[in-house]
Amino acid sequence: MAAKVYIVYYSMYGHVEKLAEEIKKGATSVEGVEAKLWQVPETLPEEVLAKMSAPPKSDVPIITPNELAEADGLIFGFPTRFGMMAAQFKAFLDATGGLWRMQQLAGKPAGIFFSTGSQGGGQETTALTAITQLTHHGMIFVPIGYTFGAGMFEMEKVKGGSPYGAGTFAGDGSRCPTELELEQAFHQGKYFAIIAKKLKGSA
Repeated sequence: MAAKVYIVYYSMYGHVEKLAEEIKKGATSVEGVEAKLWQVPETLPEEVLAKMSAPPKSDVPIITPNELAEADGLIFGFPTRFGMMAAQFKAFLDATGGLWRMQQLAGKPAGIFFSTGSQGGGQETTALTAITQLTHHGMIFVPIGYTFGAGMFEMEKVKGGSPYGAGTFAGDGSRCPTELELEQAFHQGKYFAIIAKKLKGSA
């Protein structure tokens, strides 16, 4: 039976969603792995989103907390708000109390990816503060470390991401993920999928 990897994200302007799509491509490139994209529910009213010039959401399905338990591995993606995950994703995780009580996510591998507005905006702190959520669920954090190779040491071009996971910079919202950032996202999906498959096979 194939290992199921769920890529669960929140994206207001599309930057995180673009990374999620590449992570899925990377995960599905591994034989014996099925990957699926999920969005978490929006918490802001439509009128507020309109004032923030947020585009309409894509048709990627909305996940419920209990559906997390179906996955063999989970990769969580979110934009940064003051160096931490966006409230929409935190609200979703706050609703996983039932899973926590039964420790239904314990032992599952989990990864993180992110988008920030600037280079000092939380490419490491966003992931670092998110690890507490994984810890309380007993999940196994799978960072990419420096497995991306030379791309981790790029100094000539602005590049998001860190040893914690793939990342991008949104800037004022007009900047799109670069080719190198997308390559790193693909790498994360593939790397994570290989580990999720190994863990499922040894269970």
